[in-house]
Order: sequence, then C-alpha cells, then structure tokens
Amino acid sequence: MTAEFNQETFDAVAEIIADLSEVDKSEITPESHTVNDLGIDSLEFLDIVFDIDKKFGIKMPVEQWMEEVNEGTRDGDDFFVMKNLVIRIEELRAAA
Repeated sequence: MTAEFNQETFDAVAEIIADLSEVDKSEITPESHTVNDLGIDSLEFLDIVFDIDKKFGIKMPVEQWMEEVNEGTRDGDDFFVMKNLVIRIEELRAAA
C-alpha cells in the first residue's frame, strides 16, 4: 500500500526540525531537501529521527535507507526531500 502526503504529518515534522535545528519553520516546504536545502547534518538528522519515532510511535529504518542510497538502489531524494519523508513516515505508521 502506498501512503500519501499528509499535511498534518508534514507540519509535525517541520516543527520537530525547527525545534532541533537552526532552520525557521517558515523555510521548510514539501520540496525542501533536509540536507541540501535545510543544511541539516547527520547528527541533527538522527536527533530529528529519534523525535519523529517517538512522536509517531514508529521506527524509521534510516540505516537501511542509507544502505539503499549507497548501493544505488534508491535515490536519496526518496527519503530526504520533505514530501517523500512524510510519505515514508505515513507508510511506517500504516504498517505499525
């Protein structure tokens, strides 16, 4: 089952990012790349993932995602562009 973009989830994730980084929430859009556009480093991203996991009661498989990107089987945009990250979160929530 393919999940769809959820605005409430996006808003919650944007709030977490704004709280844990120096990015203003108004700068975060569905098209924002968390690393390239928002400048979030790997340590910040792990803190963000931890808070997302806690908020939504999921476990984001970031290590698996990075492995897929490094192997070339997935594009980093599939996970690190906000709209796609929100869809991944929705898929994990649906599977929980």
